[in-house]
Amino acid sequence: METYDVIIIGTGAGGGTLARHLAPSGKKILLLERGDWLPREPQNWLSQNVFVENRYVSEDTWYDEKGKPFQPQIHYFVGGATKLYGAALYRLRAEDFGELAHHDGISPAWPISYDELEPYYTQAEQLYQVHGARGEDPTEPPSSAPYPHPAVSHEPRIQQLSDQLAAAGYHPFHAPCGILLNEADMAYSTCVRCANCDGFPCPVHAKADAEVLGVRPALEHANVTLLRNAKAVRLETNESGTAVTDVVVEHNGGTENFAGNVVVVACGAANTARLLLASANDKHPNGLANGSDQVGRNFMFHDSVAVLALSREENPTVYQKTLGLNDFYFGSDDFEYPLGNIQMVGKSQAPMFHGEKPGETKLAPEWTLERVARHAIDFWLSTEDLPRPENRVSVARDGKLTMSYAETNAEAKKQLYEKLHSILGKLDLNPGHLFHRFAYMKNEIPVAGCAHQAGTCRFGADPGTSVLDVDCKAHELDNLYVVDTSIFPSIGAVNPALTAMANSLRVGDRLLERLAA
Repeated sequence: METYDVIIIGTGAGGGTLARHLAPSGKKILLLERGDWLPREPQNWLSQNVFVENRYVSEDTWYDEKGKPFQPQIHYFVGGATKLYGAALYRLRAEDFGELAHHDGISPAWPISYDELEPYYTQAEQLYQVHGARGEDPTEPPSSAPYPHPAVSHEPRIQQLSDQLAAAGYHPFHAPCGILLNEADMAYSTCVRCANCDGFPCPVHAKADAEVLGVRPALEHANVTLLRNAKAVRLETNESGTAVTDVVVEHNGGTENFAGNVVVVACGAANTARLLLASANDKHPNGLANGSDQVGRNFMFHDSVAVLALSREENPTVYQKTLGLNDFYFGSDDFEYPLGNIQMVGKSQAPMFHGEKPGETKLAPEWTLERVARHAIDFWLSTEDLPRPENRVSVARDGKLTMSYAETNAEAKKQLYEKLHSILGKLDLNPGHLFHRFAYMKNEIPVAGCAHQAGTCRFGADPGTSVLDVDCKAHELDNLYVVDTSIFPSIGAVNPALTAMANSLRVGDRLLERLAA
C-alpha cells in the first residue's frame, strides 16, 4: 500500500487552503473529497433550482435528539461549503479571542491571541483576494497590511442606505468580499457582478472559494493527488493507539485503505466529529482523540436570521452584499451584552419565496412576490452562539449522526433584530415592514441550516478540556490534525470562513516544519 506524507480529508476552507499551502513542499499529498466537482451548468444561476429545488444540497440524513430524521443544508463538493457561500470574509474581532460575557453566559477565550493569528489573516486575505476598506468599521482589529483589493462599490440604492445610516450616526462599512472582481477594468474581470452569487454556485469561477483558489492551484503540483467521491469512514491506528496509520475510504462501491504519515481532518464541524467518534477502538473506546469527552460537544452555528425590509422605492441593486454594520457587535446603550453583526445578503428574487411557508411573511394582498422582490432590501443578522457541552454531535453504533441542539443567546438575537427595525423605521422604508426571510433555511429544524457550524473539536492547552493542542494536533495522537471550524472554542458573530483559512495557514506552517525535519 502506498504511503503519503500527508492525507487531507476534506477540501473546503480548511482542507483546500492547507493543500495549496503544502503543495510547493514537494511532499506526497493526498486530498480526499467525498463529493465531486460541482457541475458548471445553467442551473447554477437559477434561483428556482438552487433555493426551491435544493439542487446542490447533498444527500445526507441526520437525526435530532428525538430521533427525527432531517436533511441538513450541506454541500459535498470539491471546495466544500465555500462553493455556495456568500464569500463574506471577515476577521474575528480581537476581543473575540478573549473571554467575553454574553447575555446567556461566557464565550471562552482562545488558546492563541488575535496577534498570533493576524499575519495569517493577512495571508488568507491575499490568497482569497479579499476586497475591502480599512478604517470604516470601528470594531475592526489591527491589521499589518491593507486589503489586497479595493472595496466592492455600493450600487446607488445601497450607497443611499449607507449615507442615511452615516447621517443617523452609525458606522456602515464596505463588507469584505472574496470575489474575483476588477471594477477598474470589467472587460478583464472574472466576476461579472451578477445577482446570483450569495448562496449560488458560480459557473464562471469568480467566487474566491476553496476549489478555485485552494484545490486547483494545489493540483498544479505533481505531488498532489485528489480523489473524488471518496468518503472517509474510519481512521485506523497503530496497536498502541498513538498514531493514525490508515484512512478507510468508501470509493467506487468498495472500501480502500490509504496510509499517511500525517493525517489532517477537515470535514466540517459535524462530520469531523462523526469521523473521530466512528473511529473508536480499544485504545480510544469513546472515539479517536476523545479522552476529554469533548469530541462532538460545544456545537455552534450562529444564531442568525435573514430578513428583508420593504423600501418605498424600488431597489434595482444587482450585487447587494456590499455593506456591513457592527455598531452593536459588543452591545448598545440599553443592552450591555454583545448583540452581533448586521450585513447585507444577496438580493431577493421572487422564486426564492415559493419554497417558503405560506403566511410567514404576513404580507398584504397587494404585495405580490415579484413586487416584494423589487422593493426588498435584504439583511443577515448574526448573534454569537455560545458553546454548550450538551449541544453536541453523537454517533450511534449503526453510524447515524444525531444532532442535539438548544438555542443560546435568543434575547441578544431579539435585541439585534429590534435595533435593525428601529434604524430602518427612521429611514425611507415602509414602517413595520420587516419580514423574516427563510430562503436559506427552509427546513423546519433550525439546526439544518448549518453553514456556520463550529466547535466540536476545540483546541486548547489543557488535554482535559480540549481535543487538540495549540497547533491543532490531537492531544492523544502524534500525527492527527484538524483544520476546519470544529477547532473553534467560540464562534464570534461574523462569518467564520476567513478564520478557518487563516488558521489552516498557521497549522500549515507547523506541518511544513514537521515535514522538513
